[in-house]
Amino acid sequence: MVDIKSITEELNKSVFRRLSEVADSVGVPCYVVGGYVRDIILGRKSKDIDILVVGSGIDVASRYASTLGKGASLAVFRNFGTAQVKYRGLEVEFVGARKESYSHDSRKPVVEDGTLEDDLNRRDFTINDIAVCLNSDRFGEVSDPFGGISDIEKGIIRTPLDPDTTFSDDPLRMMRAVRFASQLQFEIEGKTLAAISRNASRLKIISGERIIDELNKIMASPRPSVGLRLMERTGLLQLVLPELTALKGVESIDGRGHKDNFLHTLAVLDKVAEKSNNLWLRWGALLHDIGKAVVKRYDKRTGWTFHNHNFVGAKMVSSLFRRLKLPMGDEMKYVRKMVDLHMRPIALVEDEVTDSAVRRLLFDAGKDIDDLMLLCEADITSKNREKVERFLGNFALVRKKLVDIEEKDRIREFQPPVSGEEIMRIFGLPPSKPVGLIKDAIKEAILDGIIPNSYPEAYGYMLRSAAELGLKPVEAAQTETPSDNK
Repeated sequence: MVDIKSITEELNKSVFRRLSEVADSVGVPCYVVGGYVRDIILGRKSKDIDILVVGSGIDVASRYASTLGKGASLAVFRNFGTAQVKYRGLEVEFVGARKESYSHDSRKPVVEDGTLEDDLNRRDFTINDIAVCLNSDRFGEVSDPFGGISDIEKGIIRTPLDPDTTFSDDPLRMMRAVRFASQLQFEIEGKTLAAISRNASRLKIISGERIIDELNKIMASPRPSVGLRLMERTGLLQLVLPELTALKGVESIDGRGHKDNFLHTLAVLDKVAEKSNNLWLRWGALLHDIGKAVVKRYDKRTGWTFHNHNFVGAKMVSSLFRRLKLPMGDEMKYVRKMVDLHMRPIALVEDEVTDSAVRRLLFDAGKDIDDLMLLCEADITSKNREKVERFLGNFALVRKKLVDIEEKDRIREFQPPVSGEEIMRIFGLPPSKPVGLIKDAIKEAILDGIIPNSYPEAYGYMLRSAAELGLKPVEAAQTETPSDNK
């Protein structure tokens, strides 16, 4: 059972006492509501405080900000009737109590002033539908009309009113239900879950930016598979990420089947999430096998094949990120790299681990090599313990090789010892194909171990490569191999 005293003790902080004084001075009922109250009960830390005012939230926010003095930041959003005050790392959001009505083709409601009851009726889930009074005469008094405290104790997510109406009015709430289930490790109550399935198609009226914000929160949760399984079960995943649902299921021919690549993907994602909070590495895990549905083939001799699924999947990443309104810069390139390269360390494990292959892996992965290795180790989901131990042992060997070669050859942050500008200057060339050929020859020689990754050897190799192309240094250029101190 939740001890109500624990709530009032948490509210016995200067911020709430100050808000209490301001509310009393303005003469309006004032409550702390929503996620902050939920997190007090759960014992979770939260820096975002939602304040509900039965009256003008903007007036209370302005008065509150003025009592804080220098350093307080007030932002007013009159079109929405809301305001925000930031002070010493704390954000306090103010809104006036309201009631809402929706049209079928929009999630933007018609808003009217309302009572505390009206405002609690319009909220998404019972666990977010608890209000605690801040006025001095009722300080700490809890309003919980829909049993939100009990649902928090039971770990249940349900809507306060009819779930079909709740989700039809604002379809983003379906993604929020899944997100809370994933973040809090709660279960979605049966009627609420069924209503998500019935209303899943309504998600189409929600902007991509709002959807991806919720999906990223699911991806950042302790076990992202919880949310993704719920999305698949309710039909939301097919709308948002059909490339992922295409991996679902096992096909069998001549008694030979392949693993369920959807379930495998979720297992890999959860293993990565255990080791890393890097959101984009988690996205790399989620998308690492999306090419398999495209390239899947059956061969009577070898069985099911997924040849080049990493290359095909990498090509899919850019358009997928663009459609989902995910960032198209370094984040997309990083995920594409993870998808593209995730088979390389496994190939090293299966074959002889040569220095040349390790150098090339280091060159292609660069500073992201450790993340790539983490993903590849998570990709081993076999139930055969002996096989798993053998692969992990081989990966340990690859990791040692990576360290040894990096210490010797400095490939991770590879920069050509001889630049293209220097090649042009020495041979009197404009930007042209021969310059690129010489640069590539030097790079390949270093990666193949023909020469060390140092300036003198690269300079000498440049002269030999240029001679093979019939090029000679111009008269003003120095043709003797310089020292490494250049």
